[in-house]
Formats: sequence, C-alpha cells, structure tokens
Amino acid sequence: MTDQRTADGLDALGLGADQPDEPHRRRERRGLRRVLLVLLVVLALVVASIVGFAGYLGVTVKNNVQQEELLPPPEEVPVTAPDGKEIPSAGVGTNFLLVGTDGRSGTDRGRSDVIIIVHVPADPTSIHMIHFPRDLFVSIPGHGKNKINAAYAFGGEPLLVRTLQNLLGIRIDHVARTDFDGFKGMTDAVGGVRVYAEEASTGAGNGGPTVIRQGWNDLDGTGALHFVRERYELSQGDISRGRRQLAFMKALLLKATSPETIANPLKIAKFTDAATTNLVVDQNLTVGDMRDYALQLRDIRADDVVFATAPFTGFGTDPVAGSIDIVDEKGMALLGEALRNDEMDSYLDVFQTP
Repeated sequence: MTDQRTADGLDALGLGADQPDEPHRRRERRGLRRVLLVLLVVLALVVASIVGFAGYLGVTVKNNVQQEELLPPPEEVPVTAPDGKEIPSAGVGTNFLLVGTDGRSGTDRGRSDVIIIVHVPADPTSIHMIHFPRDLFVSIPGHGKNKINAAYAFGGEPLLVRTLQNLLGIRIDHVARTDFDGFKGMTDAVGGVRVYAEEASTGAGNGGPTVIRQGWNDLDGTGALHFVRERYELSQGDISRGRRQLAFMKALLLKATSPETIANPLKIAKFTDAATTNLVVDQNLTVGDMRDYALQLRDIRADDVVFATAPFTGFGTDPVAGSIDIVDEKGMALLGEALRNDEMDSYLDVFQTP
C-alpha cells in the first residue's frame, strides 16, 4: 500500500492518483496548477530578459560614452546675471549645451557647426532648443569679439561655455559633443526619419546630392546628413540651416521614443550604440544621470518640443571675422532672463515645425 504521507504530498502537487469519487476535480486542479507554473516560468524569463537587456544597454553606454573636461572649472570665473548677482550652481531647470562637429573638416578641432542650448524645465513637460548661429558676433573671453564658433576653435567647449554664459547670464549645467556621423548612424538605427523642410533644396549646394522638397521628407542616414549640412541653397544661409537641424533633431527624438522603436529591442540596441559611439560628455554627467534625464522626458511629444533662434538684428561684416550676424542685445537679455528663471514658456520669439 502506498504510504499515506507520500500520497498526500503527491496530491498537494496535483500529481497523486485520482480517487474514484472526484476524478474531474483532481484533473481540473492539476491543470490549473500546471498553468500557474507555466505562467510563473514565463514571467521569470520575461523579467530576466528585461533585466539582462537593460544591463546590456547600460554596458553599451558605459563603454561608448567618453567623459572629458568640457566644463570650465567653477572657480575660474563666476557666472553673473546682468544685475551683477552671481548665478547659483544649482539653477532652476537644466541647461545642456549640444555641440556638433562635421567630420569633413578633418581631424583638427576646427569650428563647431552646431551650437544648441537645450533647456529642460524643472517640471519637464517640454523641451526648448535654442540654436546659436555660428556667425553670431560676440565677445569671447581673452580673444575680443569674433564669431561664436571661433570660441570653440580657440578653447574648445570650456571657452564656448564661458562665452555663452557671459552672453546670456546663465549657467550651462552639462555639455555633450557629437559629430555628424553620429546623426547618420542614429537615423539608420531607427529605420529613417520623417522630417519637415521649410525650404526645398536641389542637392546642388554644399550639403550633398539628396533632393529635399518643401514639406515632409522621408530620409535615411545619408539623406539626413545632407539635410542638416545644407546652407548654400537656403534663403538665410546658416540661420536656415539651424532651423533644419532643429527640425531634424525633433524628428529623430520622436522616432527614437515612438512605440515602433521602443517595442523593438534590436532597434533600441542599435540606436543606443549609434547615439553613444561618438558621444563625449562633460566630467560631471554620469551614465546614471543620462538615464534619469531620459526617463524624465519619456512622455515628451511633438507639440512639447519648442525652438528658438538666438536673437540677432541682421547681417554685417567685420575686418577680422568677415561675414557676421549682429546680436540683438535686448532680445538676448530677454532670452537669458527666460532661461535663468525657467520661464521659457513666456518667451515669445519661438517657433515649431510640424
């Protein structure tokens, strides 16, 4: 005779023999337990895969991203507002400086082709991107007045940061530098982008042979590269190119955070690798910080991305700098005040692309 305790133990697992008086109930109980067991195993596998995938992405970012001394030492020169008051190290909202370089200029540092301040409010329900035309004629500490991208040529990111902080009376919290090849790689990683062009271009200018029509354009990485480089065929040269660059970044941001991308682990992995391969960040920005900022902005949608061009009054020439964009001093003061007080929602000189 089977030991009663053994039988009871098997029954508890749903593996014991059926009794004549309840065969259906026993079978149903065994079936239910097996289903629960399968669900638990599947759940465990899903959790393990998610954790493993997140770990893989974290390792990719850690291995790819480089940290350099892109911010000037805080004790070097205090940052002051126009009224002379020092700007605290922990301001309201966060200001990122994004610097983009074009690999066509060779291996030397050269001058930056993309200068954008990205302002993330303390309550991150929107993103404000301000493009600074590279020909903007400004005061550069230790170098007199020159085009703003000359600050990058003279002293890299630290001098460019000091120049912008003095110009606006704000503090730059973090800096990131990438190159145009990074833009190309990120675009291909998400399967291309759909970007809106305010002006058409034939491909005969300096950007590249891709024809861009006014309105919507579906672009792969090569086409996107041509789109952001072009300025000769555009009505306001570098000003118009800056607007194109902002439109492209918005399109890339929205595609990278779309359900189509988020639900595809392969796309996420490719995008993460492409976005970080040529990325250099400041000495204070950690991988954990980048993850936290990304999570804060996960609900950003198209209407939440707002653009501005740093205010200027027109064009001119300088004996040393050549063709320049003349700063609108009053407008720049208003922009600085809006950034400093985290009030970009009230700043009027903004625009959006579809």
